Amino acid sequence: MQTVTKLLNGSQIIIQILKTLGIDTVFGYPGGVVLNLYDELSKQNDIKHYLTRHEQAACHAAEGYARTSGKCGIVFVTSGPGATNIITGLANAYQDGYPIIAVTGQVSAELLNKDAFQEVDIISMTKSCTKKNFQVTSVNELQETLIEAYKIAMSGRKGPVLIDITKNVFSQTASINPFDIKFEKENMCSQENIKAAAYLLNNSKKPVIIAGGGSSKNEVREIARKLNIPVVTTMLGNYFYDDENYIGKIGIFGRNSANRVIRESDLVFAVGTRLNDRIRCCFKNNELQNIIHLDINEKEFSKTNPAVSLLGDSKDILKELKNHLNVNNSRTWLEFAKSFKEFDDSPIKRSNHLHSFEIMAEIQDYFGQNLPQVTTEVGQHQVWASRYLHTQLITSGGLGTMGFGFPAAIGASIAQNGKPVICIAGDGSIQMNIQELATCMDYKLPVKVFILNNGYLGMVRQFQEKSCEERYYATKISNPDFVKLAESYGALGLRVEKREDIASALDKAFATDKPVLIDFVVEEMEVL
Repeated sequence: MQTVTKLLNGSQIIIQILKTLGIDTVFGYPGGVVLNLYDELSKQNDIKHYLTRHEQAACHAAEGYARTSGKCGIVFVTSGPGATNIITGLANAYQDGYPIIAVTGQVSAELLNKDAFQEVDIISMTKSCTKKNFQVTSVNELQETLIEAYKIAMSGRKGPVLIDITKNVFSQTASINPFDIKFEKENMCSQENIKAAAYLLNNSKKPVIIAGGGSSKNEVREIARKLNIPVVTTMLGNYFYDDENYIGKIGIFGRNSANRVIRESDLVFAVGTRLNDRIRCCFKNNELQNIIHLDINEKEFSKTNPAVSLLGDSKDILKELKNHLNVNNSRTWLEFAKSFKEFDDSPIKRSNHLHSFEIMAEIQDYFGQNLPQVTTEVGQHQVWASRYLHTQLITSGGLGTMGFGFPAAIGASIAQNGKPVICIAGDGSIQMNIQELATCMDYKLPVKVFILNNGYLGMVRQFQEKSCEERYYATKISNPDFVKLAESYGALGLRVEKREDIASALDKAFATDKPVLIDFVVEEMEVL
């Protein structure tokens, strides 16, 4: 008896492939070109779609979801402005290395390059901010492209991939061929390189580990303890903040103590970090000397010129490296490094008004070891959160994207099955995507937005104070009544102006499953 191969249209193929890949969450915003795709979404229950109020927010939410879940974030948007609106989100994910597959609609294949309604060359636009992009003009290309896109997004240094699909593909039919996803084992550096790194670490007098966003914190701690050496982190770095080997964050807004440890060291072991200009600018000639650099992306080594390069997954390499390290019982260098903490600046209280550092300290004291996942927007508040909250932040590192933190918190909450997530924001950055309060209400997501409201674009104003002789041009901003705005969406709005009222506001915020916005009115001239 002859077997009849079932034909599916392009939209059905996309849904079926995503299901087979284990995808159950999609963020997006519909439009005419992707109407057929959204119609197919409505006919099934395995993949849940989250409608944001802006395409950029959908992309940021997908990244927040990916960072929290370890899965691939998926975005569906339509052609033209729908596609161009996600470019910032793609660039953010590309800079920080998180996996997203963005499916954009495009005009029909026969209309390409004819200036059709809502036609844009999204392929050319996104080449520099994606690991790879594809344009699919025939349904026969669709399955292979989807599978390849997933492999690229989820392998090596992870990142975003864009698939631009012409309108005709969604209705054309083809069959799905059976497939398995097999990731090839990542290439790992040679034993010679691992032994060379071990030799340098064993014979160094004052080594230090820089743990970046791509580091494996358990293995870093094991090596730090075996060698009795200090650990510092980047803004995106992850480590145990109560560990005795931990000194602090490095970089332009890092701790004096952490930066001084780097300057005083004779060997830097950089793990899973690009060591970008925000770090290098803190050191002589913008360079770090005598580096062992471990990274999954070989291209990063050309930027640091390391004495030894270790290519591969940090967890695997650190486990192997540990076997070649000698136990160091001397604590002289570690204790010396810890003594640098006396050089850390104390925050300056400029007035009797509430200050941002007081809020961060109160939040950390309130939650202790039970701090929920925290996202941030970008600005002064981001640095205060980085300095005072003992957790790995979901924040925009490489791109510095205002408007990232709130939708990222939405994605993070969804990835945790609706657990509360805190978003630390400034009064400027929150207004980039504040419309996503509607998304929180629609899906009953208990995101708690804490706005540090100083009436300024605080970081830029601080730069103007130091570099422009206090000419504060285009940085004083007007704001809505954030409490009333929250209430207009149906969320809980609160306002705090005194430190003694912070704890009770937190009590109220976490006593409800509703989205909450707290307007913390802070000293407008506060500086980092």
